[in-house]
Amino acid sequence: MGVFCLPSLHRFFSPHPLLCSSFYHPSDARFSLPKLHASLTVREKAAEADEPPPLRSPAAVDRKPLPLHDSAVIPRSLDFNAWYLDVVAKAELADYGPVRGTMVIRPYGYAIWEAIQEYLNVKFKETGHSNMYFPQFIPYSFIEKEASHVEGFSPELAVVTIGGGKELEEKLVVRPTSETIVNHMLTQWIQSYRDLPLMVNQWANVTRWELRTKPFIRTLEFLWQEGHTAHASAEEAEREALQMIDVYKKFAYEQAAIPVIAGRKSRAETFAGASRTYTIEAMMGDRKALQAGTSHNLGQNFSRAFETQFTDENGQMLHVWQTSWAISTRFVGAIIMTHGDDTGLMLPPRLAPIQVIIVPIWKKGDEKNAVLDTAASVEEVLKSAEIKVKIDDSEQRTPGWKYNFWEMKGVPLRIEIGPHDVASGSVVVIRRDVLGKVGKEFGISMEPSVLITHVKSRLEDIQSSLLQRATQFRDSHIVDVSSYEELKEAISQGKWARGPWSASDADEQKVKEETGATIRCFPFDQPKGPKTCFMTGNPAGEVAIFARSY
Repeated sequence: MGVFCLPSLHRFFSPHPLLCSSFYHPSDARFSLPKLHASLTVREKAAEADEPPPLRSPAAVDRKPLPLHDSAVIPRSLDFNAWYLDVVAKAELADYGPVRGTMVIRPYGYAIWEAIQEYLNVKFKETGHSNMYFPQFIPYSFIEKEASHVEGFSPELAVVTIGGGKELEEKLVVRPTSETIVNHMLTQWIQSYRDLPLMVNQWANVTRWELRTKPFIRTLEFLWQEGHTAHASAEEAEREALQMIDVYKKFAYEQAAIPVIAGRKSRAETFAGASRTYTIEAMMGDRKALQAGTSHNLGQNFSRAFETQFTDENGQMLHVWQTSWAISTRFVGAIIMTHGDDTGLMLPPRLAPIQVIIVPIWKKGDEKNAVLDTAASVEEVLKSAEIKVKIDDSEQRTPGWKYNFWEMKGVPLRIEIGPHDVASGSVVVIRRDVLGKVGKEFGISMEPSVLITHVKSRLEDIQSSLLQRATQFRDSHIVDVSSYEELKEAISQGKWARGPWSASDADEQKVKEETGATIRCFPFDQPKGPKTCFMTGNPAGEVAIFARSY
């Protein structure tokens, strides 16, 4: 039986031509899949027209899969995009799916998503929300009810026209988001002010037919949570929208060690169908912005379209005020691109699937049992303290190979145990965020209370260090501007530009066309004092942040 090899993840994004080495073989092979009957409305031709021609290399003629983990990742400093794809593949986070633009999330990548879920689930329930589930298939007529919603999502829809071998009476949309079907159900559940507020969340998959894809960052299908709430007043809905963006901000800072900037989107960047959109914006390692989470005040836009009404305390019929908010597997990509380095992935300890990797070392056969027994004892000690620990006791690889591999996988701490350590009752502890001798600590006692205290302290040090490092990087690449020329100069240098803004939507579009930058947000934290719009010279009430983005 022949071996079937999926295309490399590097097909998601065109690499630099100088990187066609033994570590990096872009392939021009394409799937030859039978065309599906018109069950899905797709934009494949448009996507192919936008795509650059595939690069050719000698390796593409007779492409063989790389030996498992036998090569380091492409340095981030050499080619950021190629590095990112290398990390996703070699750290075993995800693989390329057989349908163009899809990905398979592997166990290590999914474990990071599970850690995100675990934290957010607790916060959602603490703030009064309950989990539930809505169907994946949505009648097309639902999408058409809210004008701006259908206009915003129409290019990305996957539409089912055939089911069970027969043409459907009404087309079905594969869920791009759930505001429409949620409102359909709310009309059946809400009659009185006593039914409010109604606050739910679902963990689900979403399909959006993206033209250009990048694993975790932008894929045809992705995982997310989406919260939906209905309220009896505009003020209550606004408080909810702001509360949930604050939950996301705290998660980003405290768990992911990503110093996001929270703020309000411009009209042009507001979610289709929302009155206001709030966002957390993160600076990636290549200085591009990533929208890492959003919270929308939907006002009464959807409730009016679906006639979602309630009777208030005075017997008056009113439309409910609503919110929706979401974070997706895109956040996994944010963690990779914020903290990773030339060596590979670097995970914040609070989200790491493995916080400590133990590497036992022996040369002689009579040393093996004592070293392995000691390693197992250390593992049990750390597990008793709820530290996520693993022993790499495989004998097919050398200790040096294991060091490099687990560093590339981003495990925060490594513990080495050899015969001398067994004899002295101590271990060597190595930090992932501080490479070389500086990050090594020798002679750490195996005595349980001492070891547990030391390991927990180091994990907290790494968590704090990653946040501090990312904050310094972000702040050093934000430039305050007072003219359009200064903005263009800042953007051309790959930086974020921050300046007073009260110009029109047309002016905002001009900036986008001429610089490639968009308004990422109007930050909640605003400087005091009078301001003058750098575009028009008119008074401005607030500053905006402009940046190129994913």
